[in-house]
Amino acid sequence: MASSRLGARGQCLCLLKMRGFLLLKLLATVLAVLLFCEFLIYYLVIFRCSWPELKTPEAAGPLGAPKAPEPVLRAMFLADTHLLGAVRGHWLDKLRREWQMERAFQTALWLLQPEVVFILGDIFDEGKWSSPEAWADDVGRFWKVFRHPPCVQLRAVAGNHDIGFHYQMDTYRIKRFEKVFNPERLFSWKGINFVMVNSVALEGDGCDICSRAEAELLEISHWLNCSRELLWWLRPRLVLSGHTHSACEVQHGAGVLEVSVPSFSWRNRNNPSFIMGSITPMDYALAKCYLPREDMVLTTYGVAAGCLMLITLIPTGLVSVPFHFGHRVLRKFKTM
Repeated sequence: MASSRLGARGQCLCLLKMRGFLLLKLLATVLAVLLFCEFLIYYLVIFRCSWPELKTPEAAGPLGAPKAPEPVLRAMFLADTHLLGAVRGHWLDKLRREWQMERAFQTALWLLQPEVVFILGDIFDEGKWSSPEAWADDVGRFWKVFRHPPCVQLRAVAGNHDIGFHYQMDTYRIKRFEKVFNPERLFSWKGINFVMVNSVALEGDGCDICSRAEAELLEISHWLNCSRELLWWLRPRLVLSGHTHSACEVQHGAGVLEVSVPSFSWRNRNNPSFIMGSITPMDYALAKCYLPREDMVLTTYGVAAGCLMLITLIPTGLVSVPFHFGHRVLRKFKTM
């Protein structure tokens, strides 16, 4: 009687150990998948990106000595982050998209160490109609996602989702945006001039806001010793813009290249990316840096879920039943 009790107790302890070991394997698998999909994958993907090299030939200095190379400004260009608002933003959608952008941005800052970051419009999704309370909440979430050290400059341009389309925008929305982001139109660093253009206000129909925007650009053009229409006013070497959510290039008649920067969010693209620029006063070079693909992350979660099911079902013997049945069918077929 005593031996049977001891045997039953031993079997119970063995079963408990097996279940505890199974639980540890499940927990370890879940933690490993979460760590990979939510942290490590950003480092693995962005680590492959590198700053483009300038191919400007070295100029000769005094007495034929090599001239010291010009300082290179490293700039990141993002677009169309579309932080969701209170009306159309589901809490789970907000959490997923903002976590993706936060991890991508913070990882890029740590690995690439840019000196300046430009966000080219449509920072928010509902800025064109959000209430003051909703706007304050959106702004707070923005600074959490795109926090950066003091040594990194962050500049932003208004988009139609931030202040409304041409027929929706008003002075209140523009001032509200400029209160959060530096309103200066001309930003200079390392001898390079960046002109921040609110393209929503360039309808050309003579509206009050449009007239003020054109007057600001004309003032900048005079300061830069330029003289005529938008490209002629400013004579840029390069134009970068957002809004399309996709990357494309347009060669303007004056020989000026315009590059459309893709969206930075999974909500708009399965394969978001950003542009990296190495810029000097005389030259520039651009490269695209891709972020993790959303379908790859979802596939990883799906495969992990299947593995977890196998780990759970194998000890119960349920997984072996189909294999034994198939084996019996094959043996019966061979005997026939």
